Amino acid sequence: MFLFRSFCRVFQKGDMKMRKPETIESLYLDFDGFFASVMQQAMPALRGRPVGVIPFESDVADSTVVIACSKEAKAMGCQNVMPVPEARRICPEIVLVTQRPDLFRRAHNTLLNEIACEIPIETVKSIDELCCRLDPGDRRAPEDLADRLKHRISDNVGPYITCSIGFAANRLLAKTACKMDKPNGTTIWHPGDMPAPLLSVPLEDISGIGARLQVRLERAGITSMQALLATQPKQLRNLWGNVNGERMWYALHGYDVKAVPTSRGMYGHGRVLSPGWRTPDKAEACSRLLLMKAARRMRRDGYYARRLYLWLDIRGRGWFGEHTLPSVHDDHACLAALKTIWARARHQIGRKSQIIRAGVTLLDLVPARNRQLDLLTDDDGACQRWETLTHTIDGLNSRFGKRVVTLGEWTPPPGGFTGGKIAFTRIPSAEDFW
Repeated sequence: MFLFRSFCRVFQKGDMKMRKPETIESLYLDFDGFFASVMQQAMPALRGRPVGVIPFESDVADSTVVIACSKEAKAMGCQNVMPVPEARRICPEIVLVTQRPDLFRRAHNTLLNEIACEIPIETVKSIDELCCRLDPGDRRAPEDLADRLKHRISDNVGPYITCSIGFAANRLLAKTACKMDKPNGTTIWHPGDMPAPLLSVPLEDISGIGARLQVRLERAGITSMQALLATQPKQLRNLWGNVNGERMWYALHGYDVKAVPTSRGMYGHGRVLSPGWRTPDKAEACSRLLLMKAARRMRRDGYYARRLYLWLDIRGRGWFGEHTLPSVHDDHACLAALKTIWARARHQIGRKSQIIRAGVTLLDLVPARNRQLDLLTDDDGACQRWETLTHTIDGLNSRFGKRVVTLGEWTPPPGGFTGGKIAFTRIPSAEDFW
């Protein structure tokens, strides 16, 4: 008990104990310009040059955006998610390279292995962010730990992949500190020094404060970090509309706030279509492929879906449709529902619509162990046969490590990696690239 109280203060809030550490306990690591730096490490010709990563081949680059840029491009004024013509205007020397999600996934796994050799990883937050809990030795010498991590990455993976590291009493403060000295920086916020280092941070730089919340805060007269810290927990709860506002207050004041466990809410994929694939026929073909990949992920994780969404970004407007499902996860049932939605879409959007982006989402998930059987719809003979066939196809593809069998036509759109997109909170598995 003496050792525990030397590191934190404990008090009772209602029925819940809240801890306020008296030393740093969390490390947050963010790789600098991850996509672009991985490309530079893998392709020597890109090193030291301003690089922009784009989703498609360069012959259609002017119609897309730079999804990530290197530190050299950022120094010239380029930003992530910037239209290519604007990036070229700001930085005429920018080198555009097509994304390589498979390479990014392999680099991610390699980097995790190296970091885990120095410190256990508590949570992988995204493809380029993770957090760790510090043991007593690392709390006393955080600079040494940061140097070891950076040198290990440089020596064993490559010097062109760098990271910024933040240390603080909890995860939110460590993540905020991590942004203070990019690229390749290390920032340590000891609890005894707080809140002074936090006061100069803009509200929009705090994870969890988006544009809409910022508007609410401004309406309440909260326009600076100092004003935010001066509020009361219940006031932030009211502004957020839920308990997350109160949790934010305690995290910003240095308390150890544990993340709330979350459950899977959906499976989906989206795709920006290249110019030759922006017709309804091509968009439907792409959505079939996206849906089969989403359904395969869902089966792999042990879920059934009861609703399907199709959403389309059409030049000048958007469209979405949905279809109720009888708790299914086989490809045949999902594709039949998609065909029904597309029949409605074609009638409403017209044959000449330019579809810029298409996506599918499986919703209302049910864990396989909790699925309620329905003799009339869910589990008739035909449904069971299709489920058996789908699992057989999955088994064959898994055994041979590629698409040896598919249900219907499989025509990937240009650019490759359909369904293998690197999302902010999801790292694709090897199967996502089949």
